[in-house]
Amino acid sequence: MAEIIQERIEDRIPELEQLERIGLFSHAEIKAIIKKASDLEYKIQRRTLIKEDFINYVQYEINLLELIQRRRARIKYSFKKDEIEYSIVHRVQGIFGRASAKWKGTKAHLSKIFSAMLAIHSNKPALWIMAAKWEMEDRLSSESARQLFLRALRFHPECPKLYQEYFRMELMHAEKLRKEKQEFEKAAMDMGSFDHPEEILKGELARIIYKNSVSKIKGAEFHVSLLSIAQLFDFAKDLQKEIYDDLQALHTDDPLTWDYVARRELEIESQPGEEQPVSKQAKAVEVGRREERCCAVYEEAVKTLPTAAMWKCYINFCLERFSKKTSSVPLRGQRLERTMLAFRKAHELKLLSEAQYKQWVDLLLRQDLFKEALQVAEAGTDLFKDSETMWQMKLQVLIGSKSPDIAMHFEEAFAHLKPQAIAHDDYSQDSPVRIELDYRSVSLDDLRAILAVTGASSITLKEKYLDWAYRSGGYKKARTVFKSLQESRPFSVEFFRKMIQFEKEQDPCKMANLREYYERALREFGSTDSDLWMDYIKEELSHPFGRPENCGQIYWRAMKMLQGQSAELFVAKHAMHQAGH
Repeated sequence: MAEIIQERIEDRIPELEQLERIGLFSHAEIKAIIKKASDLEYKIQRRTLIKEDFINYVQYEINLLELIQRRRARIKYSFKKDEIEYSIVHRVQGIFGRASAKWKGTKAHLSKIFSAMLAIHSNKPALWIMAAKWEMEDRLSSESARQLFLRALRFHPECPKLYQEYFRMELMHAEKLRKEKQEFEKAAMDMGSFDHPEEILKGELARIIYKNSVSKIKGAEFHVSLLSIAQLFDFAKDLQKEIYDDLQALHTDDPLTWDYVARRELEIESQPGEEQPVSKQAKAVEVGRREERCCAVYEEAVKTLPTAAMWKCYINFCLERFSKKTSSVPLRGQRLERTMLAFRKAHELKLLSEAQYKQWVDLLLRQDLFKEALQVAEAGTDLFKDSETMWQMKLQVLIGSKSPDIAMHFEEAFAHLKPQAIAHDDYSQDSPVRIELDYRSVSLDDLRAILAVTGASSITLKEKYLDWAYRSGGYKKARTVFKSLQESRPFSVEFFRKMIQFEKEQDPCKMANLREYYERALREFGSTDSDLWMDYIKEELSHPFGRPENCGQIYWRAMKMLQGQSAELFVAKHAMHQAGH
């Protein structure tokens, strides 16, 4: 029991540290909170459970929330709410769940506590959603849940998350009614008490919410999130079609619309009556056909909407498909050809960003196409003459290919950029960087030139050094370098993603190592990068040795760490993934 309590107290540490760091509570007050929380935890963990102990614990957390709100108002500090208040609200939900599981008769009392919390914290959409879910799932009262959502929308009329969850709730309610009707019919029972109109059973209430929400919240991203929710319910085919048609009609000028429409082609199954692929070769051919259909939509999209954002969607799709493992050599060849062609077309239209030139160069280097990589790097520096990133990329290719003209190109870089003085201390004779440079026959002066054009310590150098290690000494050497640099801040997300990619190219690919790299990356970028969290969840779901049961915990950690728009983006991506996108 003591271990469980200690773990629960440790879970509170991040929020308590934030409370002290931003000046809402003193160190002595934090210690008092820890002591009180420990006492309350012991009471609800003992063998003989008392209902009042759970209620007292909830009331304490409510009082703490109210005190935090008053102190925020006093010092006029409104940040870090997701890390503090959301964590407390989530804990209250857990206590509610445990109490209601033990005492069924407490549900009405707990509803009153929720009402008290909402009276104090009506400005928190997450709390409204939690209360509505409680009414819907635990009290089985869809009407109470509906009233809570309607009240919440009066306080937050433009909150996407509220509309999404209200929309989901009405679809769940319609699905429940349909199942009840089926049970009545199966048992040949009198349908007199089942007087729900057919429109309700078809999800008309959800349709009304959809119409109201898209009139208030604009943008394809929100539209897609509702479509993803609707696709979870088989009976809502007409609603799905309506939302899909509206998406195409209302958001034709949004790249996300075209991206969504194109990716749907991957999901379209063979027509009834057609022979289903059985062999690996036949399955690869079928996958290739679907990808061709996707690319046909993208080709139409870049003609209709010839923007950098649209080309980015197209190229990202090609890169994602190319990264998929396959034993089919023809399929892998098709994917590589499509990716290269998309890069070339976007380049000819001058619609590639600096980051995309880097992606292109990295792809060419992985295929050992040094000549083509240098041509692309030179094209990038021609377009972005004052970009440190472009010159860094070009120098990387030159060093990797042992070009005899490297000194001349350094001088060219100096002509466009203003290098700063570089300290000698970090590059001692036995440092990993110096050893690698000696291996590559690159002088220390060349290293200083590389560092001079980074502009942000040695972030790019770390990426380059990791690449060198992998190409020259394989995965083992890359892992050694990663471990030697992993505490040497600052980093880029790409530094960690490279190591993740190197691990995924191994046979076998070890899930334990992937977790290590993701956890290390999230220590640095977990509060801003929603893609890292999503990729971590996908890895646990798809890897042979992944643990799907970890995904719920990863989701809640993400919700605690991500802030503002990043959190909303994560929720939308998670919903799309659950819907199969």
